Amino acid sequence: MPRANTRVASRNRRKKVLKAAKGYWGRRSKLIESAYDATKKAGQYAYRDRKVKKRKFRELWIIRINAAARLNGLSYSDFMHKLSLKNIDLDRKVLASMAVEDPEGFKKLVESVK
Repeated sequence: MPRANTRVASRNRRKKVLKAAKGYWGRRSKLIESAYDATKKAGQYAYRDRKVKKRKFRELWIIRINAAARLNGLSYSDFMHKLSLKNIDLDRKVLASMAVEDPEGFKKLVESVK
């Protein structure tokens, strides 16, 4: 029986890593060991930053709501508290887009909770 080898599988595995490392700088896109390390690290960053992205957007929405609320005479915390007391269930994403795209509507909302 002929001896089995893993040439094809090894080559395919290496090609997959080099394809993922395409566009990396210098030896990171050319040499298999550097490319493997670079793609592994890139995957770790990508995994971490998918979580961080959600935090960053929430921060941005809060900043926008705070700025718009202060223009209308309320702080962010007062505004959110009064919204909850009035049972107005709008999430921060909607409030932030309203503050940026429809300042008049946001002003009416602030007046209704004051």
